Amino acid sequence: MKLEHEHSQTAIQARLAEETSVNYLRDWVYGSIDGAVTTFAVVSGVVGAQLSLRVILILGVANLLADGFSMAAGNYSATKSELDDAERLREIERKHIRQVPEGEREEIRQILIAKGLQGSTLEEATDAITSNEELWINTMLAEEYGISPVSRDPLRSALVTFSAFFLCGAIPLAPFILGLENAFTTSALLTAAVFFLTGMVKSRWSLAPWWRSGSETLLIGGLAAAVSYGVGYLLRGVVG
Repeated sequence: MKLEHEHSQTAIQARLAEETSVNYLRDWVYGSIDGAVTTFAVVSGVVGAQLSLRVILILGVANLLADGFSMAAGNYSATKSELDDAERLREIERKHIRQVPEGEREEIRQILIAKGLQGSTLEEATDAITSNEELWINTMLAEEYGISPVSRDPLRSALVTFSAFFLCGAIPLAPFILGLENAFTTSALLTAAVFFLTGMVKSRWSLAPWWRSGSETLLIGGLAAAVSYGVGYLLRGVVG
């Protein structure tokens, strides 16, 4: 059986010495699914209401730009809030270490006890961690607050979200922009493909097989589109 990485001493040292990479998969999946869902929902609602092609294009493009920017801005603010909170807690721990070092040292000791350390091993590990202030603080942030030492960049998160939203959200509009026959059917098939492919890609970072992850994402997107189409169809008399 092929393993994901080597376990020789040299390979382990090299791997742990590398800077931990930040994964923006969540931002891409979030943006791509929402972009395809909301844009196709607009298309479905307008078609269900039996409105004109012009309305589809206007509302679709408006959704791509406005909703895409809104999602990116919201993701930026949320990610930055997490970083600001982590920095606030970091400063609190730094202050506590300098004002009540023995109390903070005891917290480290209790954390290690909970992990099964005892006796001289416990004291040596406590000494090792508390001899380095940054290591001390990072340990407290991870163990007491559950904050990872690796953080995502807010601007990059926003850009990834907007890019995914715009690219995947443009696909349901493409048949209408190109003036294809049976544009709605083609749009539905292309959007379904986007959902399924997004789920397939997502499965690489999960234990679920590609077909299950793809089918799950397709089902979620399909339900959203069906609801939107149904609402548009029921309200077609009001709008028309």
